[in-house]
Amino acid sequence: MNLSLTDPFVLAQDYPESTTGSLRSGHATCVRFNRKGDFLAAGRVDGTVVIFDVETNGVARKLKGHTRQVQSLSWSRDGRYLLTSSQDWKCNIWDLSTGGIVRSVRFEAPVYIAELHPWNHLMFVVSLFEDQPLLVDASGPKVIKSNLPSAPKRNQYDEDEPISDKQAAQDAKQTTTVSVFTASGEHILAGTNKGWLNIIEVSTRTTIYSTKICTGVVIYLRLTGSGRDVVVNAQDRIIRTIQLPNLSAADLDPDTIDIEVEHKFQDVVNKLSWNHVAFSSTGEYVTASTYNNHDIYIWERNHGSLVKILEGPKEEHGVVEWHPHRPLIAACGLESGRIHIWSIMPSQRWSALAPDFVEVEENVEYIEYEDEFDIHPQEEIHKRRLDLEDEEVDVLTVEPVKGEIVDEEGISAFRMPVQLDLIDSESEEEFVAVGRGEMRRKSPSGQGVDYGLGEEGVGGSDAEGKKKVKSRRR
Repeated sequence: MNLSLTDPFVLAQDYPESTTGSLRSGHATCVRFNRKGDFLAAGRVDGTVVIFDVETNGVARKLKGHTRQVQSLSWSRDGRYLLTSSQDWKCNIWDLSTGGIVRSVRFEAPVYIAELHPWNHLMFVVSLFEDQPLLVDASGPKVIKSNLPSAPKRNQYDEDEPISDKQAAQDAKQTTTVSVFTASGEHILAGTNKGWLNIIEVSTRTTIYSTKICTGVVIYLRLTGSGRDVVVNAQDRIIRTIQLPNLSAADLDPDTIDIEVEHKFQDVVNKLSWNHVAFSSTGEYVTASTYNNHDIYIWERNHGSLVKILEGPKEEHGVVEWHPHRPLIAACGLESGRIHIWSIMPSQRWSALAPDFVEVEENVEYIEYEDEFDIHPQEEIHKRRLDLEDEEVDVLTVEPVKGEIVDEEGISAFRMPVQLDLIDSESEEEFVAVGRGEMRRKSPSGQGVDYGLGEEGVGGSDAEGKKKVKSRRR
Protein backbone atom coordinates (compact mmCIF):
# COMPACT_ATOMS: atom_id res chain seq x y z
CA MET A 1 0.00 0.00 0.00
CA ASN A 2 1.32 3.42 -0.90
CA LEU A 3 2.13 5.77 1.93
CA SER A 4 0.48 9.13 2.44
CA LEU A 5 1.48 11.84 -0.03
CA THR A 6 1.41 14.45 2.73
CA ASP A 7 3.90 14.86 5.51
CA PRO A 8 2.32 13.68 8.79
CA PHE A 9 4.21 16.37 10.73
CA VAL A 10 2.51 19.05 8.61
CA LEU A 11 -0.90 17.51 9.23
CA ALA A 12 -0.19 17.52 12.96
CA GLN A 13 -0.37 21.33 13.00
CA ASP A 14 -3.37 22.46 14.99
CA TYR A 15 -4.36 25.71 13.27
CA PRO A 16 -4.55 26.90 9.63
CA GLU A 17 -2.03 29.20 8.04
CA SER A 18 -3.43 30.73 4.85
CA THR A 19 -6.55 31.02 2.73
CA THR A 20 -7.07 28.03 0.45
CA GLY A 21 -10.34 28.77 -1.36
CA SER A 22 -13.91 29.94 -1.08
CA LEU A 23 -17.49 28.70 -1.51
CA ARG A 24 -20.36 30.60 -3.07
CA SER A 25 -24.07 29.99 -3.43
CA GLY A 26 -25.97 33.22 -3.00
CA HIS A 27 -25.19 35.62 -0.16
CA ALA A 28 -24.35 33.58 2.97
CA THR A 29 -24.91 35.09 6.41
CA CYS A 30 -24.15 32.15 8.75
CA VAL A 31 -22.38 28.78 8.54
CA ARG A 32 -22.18 25.66 10.73
CA PHE A 33 -20.33 22.35 10.40
CA ASN A 34 -22.06 19.13 11.38
CA ARG A 35 -20.54 16.98 14.11
CA LYS A 36 -18.86 14.62 11.66
CA GLY A 37 -17.39 17.52 9.67
CA ASP A 38 -18.29 16.27 6.18
CA PHE A 39 -21.02 18.87 5.53
CA LEU A 40 -21.20 22.63 5.96
CA ALA A 41 -24.59 24.33 6.23
CA ALA A 42 -24.87 27.95 5.08
CA GLY A 43 -27.86 30.24 5.59
CA ARG A 44 -28.49 32.90 2.96
CA VAL A 45 -30.05 36.34 2.80
CA ASP A 46 -33.06 35.08 0.83
CA GLY A 47 -33.89 32.39 3.43
CA THR A 48 -32.41 29.44 1.53
CA VAL A 49 -30.13 26.99 3.36
CA VAL A 50 -27.35 25.42 1.28
CA ILE A 51 -25.54 22.23 2.35
CA PHE A 52 -21.97 22.03 1.02
CA ASP A 53 -19.91 18.85 0.78
CA VAL A 54 -16.62 19.69 2.50
CA GLU A 55 -14.55 17.21 0.47
CA THR A 56 -15.77 18.25 -2.99
CA ASN A 57 -16.86 21.85 -2.19
CA GLY A 58 -20.03 21.11 -4.15
CA VAL A 59 -23.65 21.81 -3.24
CA ALA A 60 -25.22 18.66 -1.78
CA ARG A 61 -28.70 20.00 -1.02
CA LYS A 62 -30.75 23.20 -0.92
CA LEU A 63 -33.50 23.77 1.63
CA LYS A 64 -36.12 26.42 0.85
CA GLY A 65 -38.61 27.17 3.62
CA HIS A 66 -37.85 30.68 4.91
CA THR A 67 -38.76 34.03 3.40
CA ARG A 68 -36.22 36.20 5.24
CA GLN A 69 -32.55 36.04 6.20
CA VAL A 70 -31.40 32.95 8.10
CA GLN A 71 -30.13 33.87 11.57
CA SER A 72 -28.67 30.65 13.00
CA LEU A 73 -28.10 26.95 12.25
CA SER A 74 -27.90 23.96 14.58
CA TRP A 75 -27.21 20.30 13.67
CA SER A 76 -28.51 17.25 15.50
CA ARG A 77 -26.02 14.82 17.01
CA ASP A 78 -26.30 12.28 14.19
CA GLY A 79 -26.27 14.92 11.43
CA ARG A 80 -29.69 13.97 10.06
CA TYR A 81 -31.69 16.94 11.34
CA LEU A 82 -30.98 20.65 10.99
CA LEU A 83 -32.60 23.50 12.91
CA THR A 84 -32.79 26.85 11.12
CA SER A 85 -34.01 30.17 12.54
CA SER A 86 -34.86 33.16 10.39
CA GLN A 87 -35.94 36.79 10.52
CA ASP A 88 -39.41 35.68 9.38
CA TRP A 89 -40.04 34.76 13.07
CA LYS A 90 -39.96 31.02 12.30
CA CYS A 91 -37.80 28.03 13.19
CA ASN A 92 -37.78 24.96 10.94
CA ILE A 93 -36.52 21.46 11.74
CA TRP A 94 -35.36 19.76 8.52
CA ASP A 95 -34.97 16.05 7.83
CA LEU A 96 -31.99 15.85 5.46
CA SER A 97 -32.83 12.28 4.41
CA THR A 98 -35.89 13.61 2.59
CA GLY A 99 -35.16 17.35 2.43
CA GLY A 100 -38.52 18.18 4.01
CA ILE A 101 -39.59 20.11 7.10
CA VAL A 102 -40.39 17.96 10.14
CA ARG A 103 -41.78 20.79 12.29
CA SER A 104 -42.16 24.52 11.74
CA VAL A 105 -42.69 26.80 14.75
CA ARG A 106 -43.65 30.48 14.57
CA PHE A 107 -42.96 32.93 17.39
CA GLU A 108 -44.35 36.31 18.43
CA ALA A 109 -40.99 38.10 18.11
CA PRO A 110 -37.94 38.00 15.82
CA VAL A 111 -35.63 35.05 16.51
CA TYR A 112 -32.05 35.93 17.47
CA ILE A 113 -30.59 32.43 17.84
CA ALA A 114 -31.87 28.85 18.28
CA GLU A 115 -30.01 25.75 19.44
CA LEU A 116 -31.03 22.07 19.23
CA HIS A 117 -31.05 19.72 22.21
CA PRO A 118 -27.96 17.46 21.96
CA TRP A 119 -30.01 14.24 22.36
CA ASN A 120 -33.53 15.17 21.20
CA HIS A 121 -33.85 16.64 17.72
CA LEU A 122 -37.44 17.78 18.39
CA MET A 123 -36.52 20.01 21.36
CA PHE A 124 -34.69 23.31 21.13
CA VAL A 125 -34.13 26.56 22.99
CA VAL A 126 -34.71 29.88 21.26
CA SER A 127 -33.65 33.43 22.19
CA LEU A 128 -36.05 36.13 21.02
CA PHE A 129 -35.47 39.82 20.37
CA GLU A 130 -36.48 41.85 23.45
CA ASP A 131 -38.51 38.94 24.83
CA GLN A 132 -38.06 36.03 27.21
CA PRO A 133 -36.36 32.86 25.87
CA LEU A 134 -38.45 29.79 25.17
CA LEU A 135 -37.89 26.05 25.53
CA VAL A 136 -39.74 24.43 22.64
CA ASP A 137 -40.79 20.76 22.69
CA ALA A 138 -42.13 19.54 19.34
CA SER A 139 -42.12 15.84 20.22
CA GLY A 140 -45.91 15.57 20.56
CA PRO A 141 -48.69 16.46 18.14
CA LYS A 142 -48.87 19.97 19.66
CA VAL A 143 -45.83 22.20 20.08
CA ILE A 144 -45.20 23.15 23.72
CA LYS A 145 -43.51 26.50 24.39
CA SER A 146 -42.22 27.04 27.91
CA ASN A 147 -40.93 30.39 29.15
CA LEU A 148 -37.45 30.50 30.65
CA PRO A 149 -36.35 33.09 33.23
CA SER A 150 -33.93 35.88 32.34
CA ALA A 151 -33.61 37.44 35.78
CA PRO A 152 -30.43 36.31 37.60
CA LYS A 153 -30.52 34.37 40.82
CA ARG A 154 -29.28 36.64 43.60
CA ASN A 155 -27.34 35.12 46.49
CA GLN A 156 -28.94 36.30 49.73
CA TYR A 157 -26.39 35.99 52.46
CA ASP A 158 -28.97 37.17 54.95
CA GLU A 159 -32.23 35.36 54.25
CA ASP A 160 -34.20 37.84 56.36
CA GLU A 161 -33.11 40.72 54.09
CA PRO A 162 -35.24 40.74 50.92
CA ILE A 163 -34.13 42.05 47.55
CA SER A 164 -34.86 45.75 47.14
CA ASP A 165 -37.64 46.90 44.83
CA LYS A 166 -35.14 48.80 42.67
CA GLN A 167 -33.01 45.69 42.24
CA ALA A 168 -36.05 43.58 41.40
CA ALA A 169 -37.19 46.14 38.82
CA GLN A 170 -33.76 46.12 37.16
CA ASP A 171 -33.71 42.31 37.06
CA ALA A 172 -37.17 42.29 35.44
CA LYS A 173 -35.83 44.40 32.55
CA GLN A 174 -33.14 41.87 31.67
CA THR A 175 -33.58 39.86 28.50
CA THR A 176 -31.72 36.79 27.29
CA THR A 177 -29.62 37.41 24.18
CA VAL A 178 -28.16 33.92 23.66
CA SER A 179 -28.84 30.46 25.10
CA VAL A 180 -27.28 27.02 24.49
CA PHE A 181 -27.66 23.53 25.93
CA THR A 182 -24.94 21.86 27.93
CA ALA A 183 -23.44 18.59 26.63
CA SER A 184 -25.86 16.45 28.65
CA GLY A 185 -28.90 18.53 27.69
CA GLU A 186 -30.01 18.78 31.33
CA HIS A 187 -29.10 22.47 31.69
CA ILE A 188 -29.16 25.63 29.59
CA LEU A 189 -26.51 28.36 29.61
CA ALA A 190 -28.10 31.76 28.99
CA GLY A 191 -26.43 35.16 28.58
CA THR A 192 -28.32 38.39 29.24
CA ASN A 193 -28.11 41.96 28.03
CA LYS A 194 -26.68 43.02 31.41
CA GLY A 195 -23.69 40.67 31.33
CA TRP A 196 -25.09 37.86 33.48
CA LEU A 197 -24.59 34.15 32.80
CA ASN A 198 -27.50 32.03 34.05
CA ILE A 199 -27.57 28.25 34.41
CA ILE A 200 -31.16 27.03 33.95
CA GLU A 201 -32.31 23.52 34.82
CA VAL A 202 -34.35 22.07 31.96
CA SER A 203 -36.61 19.81 34.03
CA THR A 204 -37.79 22.57 36.40
CA ARG A 205 -37.10 25.57 34.08
CA THR A 206 -35.62 27.51 37.00
CA THR A 207 -32.30 29.33 37.38
CA ILE A 208 -30.01 27.43 39.72
CA TYR A 209 -26.94 29.67 39.43
CA SER A 210 -26.08 33.15 38.12
CA THR A 211 -22.86 35.10 37.86
CA LYS A 212 -21.96 38.43 36.32
CA ILE A 213 -19.14 37.89 33.83
CA CYS A 214 -19.05 41.24 32.01
CA THR A 215 -20.52 44.72 32.00
CA GLY A 216 -22.09 44.74 28.52
CA VAL A 217 -24.31 42.50 26.44
CA VAL A 218 -23.41 38.81 26.12
CA ILE A 219 -23.38 38.42 22.33
CA TYR A 220 -22.56 34.75 21.83
CA LEU A 221 -21.84 31.50 23.68
CA ARG A 222 -20.19 28.38 22.25
CA LEU A 223 -19.21 25.11 23.94
CA THR A 224 -16.37 22.78 23.05
CA GLY A 225 -17.08 19.35 21.63
CA SER A 226 -16.72 17.82 25.08
CA GLY A 227 -18.96 20.46 26.66
CA ARG A 228 -16.50 21.19 29.45
CA ASP A 229 -15.55 24.70 28.34
CA VAL A 230 -17.48 27.69 27.02
CA VAL A 231 -16.30 30.79 25.19
CA VAL A 232 -18.16 34.07 25.70
CA ASN A 233 -18.21 37.00 23.29
CA ALA A 234 -19.35 40.20 24.98
CA GLN A 235 -19.94 43.80 24.00
CA ASP A 236 -17.01 45.03 26.13
CA ARG A 237 -14.55 43.78 23.43
CA ILE A 238 -13.21 40.97 25.62
CA ILE A 239 -13.48 37.26 24.79
CA ARG A 240 -13.63 35.01 27.85
CA THR A 241 -13.16 31.26 28.27
CA ILE A 242 -14.77 29.49 31.21
CA GLN A 243 -14.39 25.94 32.52
CA LEU A 244 -17.76 24.49 33.45
CA PRO A 245 -18.26 22.23 36.48
CA ASN A 246 -19.91 18.83 36.16
CA LEU A 247 -23.54 19.91 36.22
CA SER A 248 -24.77 16.32 35.75
CA ALA A 249 -23.34 15.07 39.05
CA ALA A 250 -25.86 13.29 41.26
CA ASP A 251 -24.78 15.19 44.38
CA LEU A 252 -24.75 18.61 42.70
CA ASP A 253 -25.49 21.45 45.09
CA PRO A 254 -26.35 24.69 43.24
CA ASP A 255 -25.01 26.76 46.15
CA THR A 256 -21.53 25.26 45.70
CA ILE A 257 -21.25 26.04 41.98
CA ASP A 258 -18.39 28.43 41.33
CA ILE A 259 -17.64 29.65 37.79
CA GLU A 260 -14.57 31.77 37.16
CA VAL A 261 -13.13 33.21 33.97
CA GLU A 262 -10.11 31.21 32.80
CA HIS A 263 -8.66 33.55 30.13
CA LYS A 264 -9.48 36.95 28.68
CA PHE A 265 -8.55 37.66 25.06
CA GLN A 266 -8.57 41.19 23.67
CA ASP A 267 -6.69 43.54 21.39
CA VAL A 268 -5.30 46.11 23.79
CA VAL A 269 -3.64 48.14 21.01
CA ASN A 270 -6.42 48.55 18.43
CA LYS A 271 -9.35 47.97 20.83
CA LEU A 272 -11.11 45.77 18.26
CA SER A 273 -14.61 44.40 18.71
CA TRP A 274 -15.40 40.81 17.81
CA ASN A 275 -18.20 39.68 15.52
CA HIS A 276 -18.13 35.96 16.24
CA VAL A 277 -16.06 33.42 18.18
CA ALA A 278 -15.47 29.66 18.00
CA PHE A 279 -13.38 26.91 19.58
CA SER A 280 -10.93 24.73 17.69
CA SER A 281 -11.60 21.03 17.20
CA THR A 282 -9.67 20.12 20.35
CA GLY A 283 -10.67 23.19 22.35
CA GLU A 284 -7.04 24.32 22.66
CA TYR A 285 -7.49 27.40 20.46
CA VAL A 286 -10.03 30.21 20.20
CA THR A 287 -10.68 32.08 16.96
CA ALA A 288 -12.63 35.28 16.36
CA SER A 289 -13.65 37.52 13.47
CA THR A 290 -13.10 41.25 13.93
CA TYR A 291 -15.52 44.15 13.58
CA ASN A 292 -14.74 46.57 10.76
CA ASN A 293 -11.58 44.58 9.95
CA HIS A 294 -10.74 41.66 7.68
CA ASP A 295 -8.39 39.71 10.01
CA ILE A 296 -9.14 36.43 11.82
CA TYR A 297 -7.44 36.09 15.23
CA ILE A 298 -6.35 32.79 16.81
CA TRP A 299 -5.36 32.50 20.49
CA GLU A 300 -3.86 29.56 22.35
CA ARG A 301 -5.58 28.71 25.64
CA ASN A 302 -2.75 27.10 27.61
CA HIS A 303 -0.81 30.36 27.91
CA GLY A 304 -3.50 32.77 26.72
CA SER A 305 -1.31 34.15 23.92
CA LEU A 306 -2.02 35.19 20.35
CA VAL A 307 -0.51 32.66 17.93
CA LYS A 308 -1.80 33.70 14.50
CA ILE A 309 -3.58 36.48 12.62
CA LEU A 310 -5.07 35.09 9.42
CA GLU A 311 -5.12 37.48 6.51
CA GLY A 312 -7.40 36.89 3.57
CA PRO A 313 -9.85 38.79 1.39
CA LYS A 314 -10.10 42.47 2.16
CA GLU A 315 -13.59 42.38 3.62
CA GLU A 316 -15.10 42.12 7.06
CA HIS A 317 -16.17 38.66 8.21
CA GLY A 318 -19.21 37.75 10.27
CA VAL A 319 -19.76 34.19 11.45
CA VAL A 320 -16.56 32.14 11.81
CA GLU A 321 -16.54 28.35 12.26
CA TRP A 322 -13.77 25.83 12.99
CA HIS A 323 -13.93 22.35 11.48
CA PRO A 324 -14.64 19.73 14.20
CA HIS A 325 -11.66 17.51 13.25
CA ARG A 326 -9.30 19.43 10.97
CA PRO A 327 -7.32 22.69 11.10
CA LEU A 328 -9.82 24.41 8.80
CA ILE A 329 -11.71 27.67 9.37
CA ALA A 330 -14.72 28.95 7.40
CA ALA A 331 -15.96 32.54 7.64
CA CYS A 332 -18.71 34.53 5.90
CA GLY A 333 -17.81 37.76 4.13
CA LEU A 334 -20.30 40.46 5.03
CA GLU A 335 -20.16 42.34 1.73
CA SER A 336 -19.76 39.58 -0.84
CA GLY A 337 -21.54 36.80 1.06
CA ARG A 338 -18.79 34.40 0.02
CA ILE A 339 -17.60 31.69 2.43
CA HIS A 340 -13.81 31.96 2.75
CA ILE A 341 -11.74 28.93 3.78
CA TRP A 342 -8.42 28.92 5.67
CA SER A 343 -6.49 25.68 5.93
CA ILE A 344 -3.05 24.10 5.57
CA MET A 345 -1.38 23.68 2.18
CA PRO A 346 0.91 20.66 2.71
CA SER A 347 3.69 19.92 0.24
CA GLN A 348 3.26 16.47 -1.28
CA ARG A 349 5.88 13.78 -0.69
CA TRP A 350 6.30 12.04 -4.02
CA SER A 351 8.74 9.62 -2.42
CA ALA A 352 5.70 7.98 -0.80
CA LEU A 353 4.47 6.59 -4.12
CA ALA A 354 6.57 3.45 -3.58
CA PRO A 355 8.46 2.12 -0.55
CA ASP A 356 11.79 2.05 -2.44
CA PHE A 357 11.30 5.40 -4.17
CA VAL A 358 13.96 7.96 -3.27
CA GLU A 359 13.90 11.69 -3.92
CA VAL A 360 17.19 13.18 -5.09
CA GLU A 361 18.30 16.78 -5.24
CA GLU A 362 20.27 16.35 -8.49
CA ASN A 363 20.96 13.76 -11.18
CA VAL A 364 22.83 10.71 -9.96
CA GLU A 365 24.12 7.65 -11.77
CA TYR A 366 21.62 4.81 -11.44
CA ILE A 367 22.89 1.32 -10.67
CA GLU A 368 20.44 -1.38 -11.69
CA TYR A 369 19.80 -4.52 -9.70
CA GLU A 370 20.91 -7.90 -11.00
CA ASP A 371 17.41 -9.24 -11.82
CA GLU A 372 15.67 -5.91 -12.36
CA PHE A 373 15.21 -6.19 -16.11
CA ASP A 374 15.11 -9.97 -16.46
CA ILE A 375 12.60 -11.37 -18.97
CA HIS A 376 10.24 -13.92 -17.40
CA PRO A 377 8.42 -16.56 -19.47
CA GLN A 378 4.83 -15.79 -20.47
CA GLU A 379 3.62 -19.05 -18.85
CA GLU A 380 4.95 -17.95 -15.47
CA ILE A 381 3.35 -14.52 -15.76
CA HIS A 382 0.03 -16.09 -16.77
CA LYS A 383 0.19 -18.48 -13.81
CA ARG A 384 0.73 -15.57 -11.38
CA ARG A 385 -2.33 -13.80 -12.76
CA LEU A 386 -4.46 -16.94 -12.35
CA ASP A 387 -3.28 -17.37 -8.78
CA LEU A 388 -4.31 -13.81 -8.00
CA GLU A 389 -7.74 -14.41 -9.50
CA ASP A 390 -8.30 -17.40 -7.20
CA GLU A 391 -8.12 -15.18 -4.11
CA GLU A 392 -11.52 -14.60 -2.52
CA VAL A 393 -12.50 -10.96 -2.17
CA ASP A 394 -14.74 -10.04 0.75
CA VAL A 395 -17.29 -7.48 -0.45
CA LEU A 396 -19.79 -7.88 2.41
CA THR A 397 -17.81 -6.93 5.49
CA VAL A 398 -18.07 -3.22 6.27
CA GLU A 399 -14.91 -2.01 7.94
CA PRO A 400 -14.95 1.17 10.04
CA VAL A 401 -13.90 4.27 8.17
CA LYS A 402 -11.02 6.25 9.60
CA GLY A 403 -12.34 9.41 11.28
CA GLU A 404 -15.96 8.17 11.34
CA ILE A 405 -17.89 9.17 14.43
CA VAL A 406 -19.53 6.33 16.36
CA ASP A 407 -21.61 7.25 19.39
CA GLU A 408 -21.46 5.46 22.69
CA GLU A 409 -24.46 3.36 21.66
CA GLY A 410 -22.58 2.15 18.57
CA ILE A 411 -24.79 4.07 16.14
CA SER A 412 -22.88 5.59 13.23
CA ALA A 413 -23.46 9.11 12.05
CA PHE A 414 -26.12 9.76 9.40
CA ARG A 415 -25.07 9.76 5.75
CA MET A 416 -26.92 12.20 3.54
CA PRO A 417 -28.29 10.62 0.33
CA VAL A 418 -26.96 11.99 -2.93
CA GLN A 419 -29.46 14.23 -4.71
CA LEU A 420 -28.82 13.96 -8.44
CA ASP A 421 -31.64 16.22 -9.66
CA LEU A 422 -30.39 19.24 -7.74
CA ILE A 423 -31.73 22.38 -9.36
CA ASP A 424 -29.68 25.52 -9.40
CA SER A 425 -26.50 23.77 -8.26
CA GLU A 426 -24.02 25.91 -10.14
CA SER A 427 -23.84 28.35 -7.19
CA GLU A 428 -24.95 31.40 -9.10
CA GLU A 429 -25.14 34.83 -7.55
CA GLU A 430 -28.78 35.68 -6.91
CA PHE A 431 -28.01 38.96 -5.14
CA VAL A 432 -25.88 41.86 -6.32
CA ALA A 433 -24.14 44.26 -3.93
CA VAL A 434 -25.04 47.85 -4.76
CA GLY A 435 -23.36 49.41 -1.71
CA ARG A 436 -22.08 48.70 1.76
CA GLY A 437 -24.73 46.58 3.43
CA GLU A 438 -27.19 47.05 0.53
CA MET A 439 -28.21 44.08 -1.62
CA ARG A 440 -30.40 43.93 -4.73
CA ARG A 441 -31.95 40.80 -6.20
CA LYS A 442 -30.72 40.04 -9.71
CA SER A 443 -33.47 40.39 -12.33
CA PRO A 444 -34.38 37.15 -14.13
CA SER A 445 -34.30 38.98 -17.47
CA GLY A 446 -30.51 39.30 -17.33
CA GLN A 447 -29.78 35.64 -17.98
CA GLY A 448 -26.08 34.86 -18.11
CA VAL A 449 -25.09 38.50 -18.78
CA ASP A 450 -22.99 40.59 -16.40
CA TYR A 451 -23.83 44.28 -16.29
CA GLY A 452 -22.09 47.10 -14.49
CA LEU A 453 -23.73 49.26 -11.90
CA GLY A 454 -23.54 52.29 -14.17
CA GLU A 455 -25.90 50.85 -16.77
CA GLU A 456 -29.62 51.48 -16.80
CA GLY A 457 -30.51 48.12 -15.29
CA VAL A 458 -29.97 44.44 -15.36
CA GLY A 459 -31.20 43.31 -18.73
CA GLY A 460 -32.81 46.70 -19.41
CA SER A 461 -33.49 48.59 -22.63
CA ASP A 462 -29.86 49.62 -22.99
CA ALA A 463 -28.76 45.99 -23.17
CA GLU A 464 -31.49 45.20 -25.70
CA GLY A 465 -30.34 48.10 -27.89
CA LYS A 466 -26.77 46.77 -27.91
CA LYS A 467 -28.03 43.34 -28.96
CA LYS A 468 -29.97 44.86 -31.89
CA VAL A 469 -26.91 46.78 -33.08
CA LYS A 470 -24.83 43.60 -33.09
CA SER A 471 -27.48 41.73 -35.06
CA ARG A 472 -27.62 44.49 -37.77
CA ARG A 473 -23.83 44.38 -38.21
CA ARG A 474 -24.03 40.68 -38.85
